[in-house]
Amino acid sequence: MAYVLDAASGIPIYRQIIEQVKVAISSGELKAGDQLPTVRQLAVDLSINLNTVIRAYRELELEGFLDMQQGTGTFVSTRKPEVDQLQKQRMIDQIVADMVARASSYGISMEELAAAMRSTQEISS
Repeated sequence: MAYVLDAASGIPIYRQIIEQVKVAISSGELKAGDQLPTVRQLAVDLSINLNTVIRAYRELELEGFLDMQQGTGTFVSTRKPEVDQLQKQRMIDQIVADMVARASSYGISMEELAAAMRSTQEISS
């Protein structure tokens, strides 16, 4: 899995890692039992602080996406994460906030963003 980080996006790096791992899991690029790079290795590969990777991995573990095993490594969880309604709303809020922040950093208006979302929805329906 290749990570693509954008320091100018306004989205914290750890959130970008979290979202990319979730997308990779949902798309099937990462499967249950797959091992992720060690915290240290990913920090070196991405040229970021070790604590940033730790924060991303811990949050993914708390959400049920990863299993971190001391001395063995970090693996995609074999159990499906349960998402309650409050958690789902938080995820939606975070996705929207990230999207709006990123769009505004590129000078994209809310109207343009909404039009693009409607267009994308029509295509995928």
